[in-house]
Amino acid sequence: MDIKKVDVANGPGVRVSLFVSGCPHHCPGCFNPESWDFGSGRPFGQARVEDLVAMLKEPYVKGLSLLGGEPFAPENQKAVLDLVKQVRDRKMGKDIWCWTGYLFEDLAAGKVGDYGQELLEHLDVLVDGPFLLDKKDLSLRFRGSSNQRVIDVPRSLRMGTAQLQLEI
Repeated sequence: MDIKKVDVANGPGVRVSLFVSGCPHHCPGCFNPESWDFGSGRPFGQARVEDLVAMLKEPYVKGLSLLGGEPFAPENQKAVLDLVKQVRDRKMGKDIWCWTGYLFEDLAAGKVGDYGQELLEHLDVLVDGPFLLDKKDLSLRFRGSSNQRVIDVPRSLRMGTAQLQLEI
C-alpha cells in the first residue's frame, strides 16, 4: 500500500516502513482503516523490493518495519516472506519489526496461513494482538492498546514462549 522512506514512529531509530494492503481484523478505532482492502495500493514486485532495499542501505536507517493492513494475513504472507528473506540474504545488519493482530502463540504454532511460522522466524521483534479501543493507551511505545505485546522473537522461539522485548 505504501512505503515510508524515513519513519521514526514505528520502531526504534530511523526506519523504512512497508504498509501492506489487506486486513481481516477490522479493529474498531484502527489508525489505518484504508489498508483493510486487499486491492488497495500498488502491486509490489521485484522493482519495489529493490527500491526498498536501496532505502535500507542508508547508514542512518536502523531497520525495516512491516505494518498494515496485516502482514501475516494468509494472502500477504508469501510476498512478505520473500521480502524479508531478501533483506536477510543481503546481510545489511538491519533489524526487522512487524505488527500483527494475530498472537505470537498462534503464529509460532503454525495456525495462521501456510507461511506464517516461517515468516515469524525471520523477524527480530513482533508487536502482536489486535488493537482494542477500550484498551487504547497513547502513553505506550510502539503499540496502541495495552493488550498488545512487544516480543523478542528469536528469544521467544528459543524459549518456546513469548518473551517481551526488554529495551524499547
